[in-house]
Amino acid sequence: MAISLPEFLSQLVANLPLQITIILTLGVILVNGWTDAPNAIATCVSTRCLTAEKAILLAAVFNFLGVVFMTFINATVAETIYNMVDFGGNTKDALVALCAGLFAIVLWATAAWAFGIPTSESHALIAGISGSAIALQGGLSGINSYEWVKVIIGLIFSTAAGFVAGYIVTKIVEMICKPMNRRKTNEFFRVGQIAGAASMAFMHGAQDGQKFMGVFLLGAFLANGQGNITNFIIPVWLMILCSVVMALGTSIGGYKIIKSVGMGMVKLEKYQGFSADIAASAVLLISSIKGIPVSTTHTKTTAIMGVGASKRLSSVNWGTVKEMVLAWVLTFPSCGTIGYLMALLFMGIF
Repeated sequence: MAISLPEFLSQLVANLPLQITIILTLGVILVNGWTDAPNAIATCVSTRCLTAEKAILLAAVFNFLGVVFMTFINATVAETIYNMVDFGGNTKDALVALCAGLFAIVLWATAAWAFGIPTSESHALIAGISGSAIALQGGLSGINSYEWVKVIIGLIFSTAAGFVAGYIVTKIVEMICKPMNRRKTNEFFRVGQIAGAASMAFMHGAQDGQKFMGVFLLGAFLANGQGNITNFIIPVWLMILCSVVMALGTSIGGYKIIKSVGMGMVKLEKYQGFSADIAASAVLLISSIKGIPVSTTHTKTTAIMGVGASKRLSSVNWGTVKEMVLAWVLTFPSCGTIGYLMALLFMGIF
C-alpha cells in the first residue's frame, strides 16, 4: 500500500489522532538527529578535516541519499521494524500504545543527550514500542520473536564486527603507509575522512531512516483504522521529510555527541579517523544488504575503540567507554519499562 502526499495531508487535517502520532514520530526522528546522526560525522570534526557546520550539512545530504538509495534497493529494515510488534485488532488502543512507546523514546534520548552520552535510538525505538505492546496485550503475545532475533543478531554483530573491523583496517592502513611521506598521507587522509564521513552519513540514513519511516507508516495506518496492512511502499516525500527532520536535529544538538565520540573516547589522527569511518561503513553496508537492523552508534563507537586498541589499549579512554556501554545496557530495560508504564498511563487517560 502506498500513501501519496496529497492523500496524507488531507487525512492529517481531519484526523487528530494522526496529528498527535505524526508529531511524536517526527519528535523521535528529531531526537535521532541530535543523538545518533552525529556519530557518523564525529571523527572528521574531531580531526579538524571539517568544521561542525560543514559536517552537519554533509550529513544532511548523505543521510537523504542513504534513505532513498537503500530503500529503493532493499526496504527489509523498515519492514522488520514495522512487524516487530503486534498491537492487536483494536486500532484505537494500538495507536495509544504506539504513541506511548514513542514518548518513552523521547524521554530516554533527551536524558542521555543532556549528559552527552550517545545512545542507540534504534534500540530505544525497539524497546519502547515493545514495552507498550506488552502493556496493551497484557503479556508477550504482542512481541514478534522472529523479528526480535534479527535485532539481537544485529546487536552482537555490529558491536563485535565494528571493533574487529576498526582494528584490522587501521593495521592495514599503517602497513601500507609506513614507507610513505607523512605529510602527503595526511593530505590524502584529510580528503579521505570527508569521504568516510559521507559514507557513514549515507549508511546512517540507510539504516536509521528506514527504521523510523517504518514506524511513521505504522502510526499513519493505525490512525486511519488500518491495523492489518502487511505490504507497503515508502513514498519519496516521506524519505525527504525524514531526512530533513533528522538533519535539523543534528544541527540543534549534535556537537555534544560529536565531542563525546570523536574527542572524548580516543584521540584520533586523520588516518585513524579514516579507518574508523571505512570500517563502520562496511559493517553497516553488510547489515543493510542483509536486512539486519543494527545501531549506527554501536557500530561507529566500537570501530573507534578498535582503532584505538590497534595502537595500545591505554589509548582508549575506558572511562568514557564505560559510560557509553552502561547507557547501551540500560537502553533496552529502561525504554521497555518506560514504554510499558507510559502505555498503561495513556490507555488510562485516553
